[in-house]
Amino acid sequence: MKLGLNLGYWGMGNDADNLALAREADVLGYSCAWAAEAYGSDVPTVLAWVGAQTERIGLGSSILQIPARSPAMTAMTAATLDTLSGGRFRLGLGVSGPQVSEGWHGVRFDKPLARTREYVDIVNLALSRKRVRYEGEHYTLPLPDGPGKALQLTVHPVRDHIPIYLASVGPKNLELTGEIADGWLSIFFSTDFAAEQLALIEAGRAKAGKTMDGFDVVATVPLVLGDDIKAAAEPVRPYAALYIGGMGSREANFYNELAVRMGYAAEAAEIQARFLARDYDEAAAAVPFQFIDSTSLLGPESRVAERMAEFAEAGVTTLSITPQAETLEDRLDALRIAAHALRDSGVGE
Repeated sequence: MKLGLNLGYWGMGNDADNLALAREADVLGYSCAWAAEAYGSDVPTVLAWVGAQTERIGLGSSILQIPARSPAMTAMTAATLDTLSGGRFRLGLGVSGPQVSEGWHGVRFDKPLARTREYVDIVNLALSRKRVRYEGEHYTLPLPDGPGKALQLTVHPVRDHIPIYLASVGPKNLELTGEIADGWLSIFFSTDFAAEQLALIEAGRAKAGKTMDGFDVVATVPLVLGDDIKAAAEPVRPYAALYIGGMGSREANFYNELAVRMGYAAEAAEIQARFLARDYDEAAAAVPFQFIDSTSLLGPESRVAERMAEFAEAGVTTLSITPQAETLEDRLDALRIAAHALRDSGVGE
């Protein structure tokens, strides 16, 4: 198992700190630095900035939003970042959610599985540097009734294949991820629930005539160090409550549905009700400790090493950590301690 670093969103006064974390992770030999986007900072600009000031660490989009860009534009971006970084880019994609897709990008959130399949087809076709001709339900290239013609990507990526990851939550999307992607970007990966999710991915791999060999299972986990495990869980509560309670509407929240499938139906309902009522403190307080503990790295270094071994045994191949501490120096220390814990765990590469 390798370590990754999740930098989250930029542009909120944390840019200098995030860059310092990425540089330290680069020195420590972390596998990849992942950056996110919603309706603020965009991933390609962030990764270009990080890539220009690091040397070895991978650069991953977690995620590029499918409704935000045409598949051809995404292929152009991927090829450019891969070329500029000397072959370090990893293309993470996701459909986002109805509120962002329709409210921010003006793209209907319909048939996300079929749209994702076609999107990945076109991205791979473009990155292979073949002329792009495609007839699908959602995308047709070139348009049949105008002057457009089939074009070929002019940029040569460093690698023959840029790895594609999908951020998947629901069962059908997990199976699709196994079928068409090179890796899975998971959220709230629980060592207690992983077998059910990975079985769906394995089914998708089998459908495509593939095994899990070489497939990258990326689990994003908060890291909070301290001797008091219950106290270490406290900084994670607002993050968990935001996703379970507020990332979507009452009718469509994929993270809330995930929590239900994980066995927290009553708790998920309470978190959502409190969050949508803007009672954010109580929503955070309603997140069960067991949910946080099973999806995070909490406690002293020795326990972190034990939990890393459990994540590896559950099937994680890249543990992408989000260090949470009050000061930058403490977060930098957390990166170093995590690297040391991985060595102690006996599961590091």
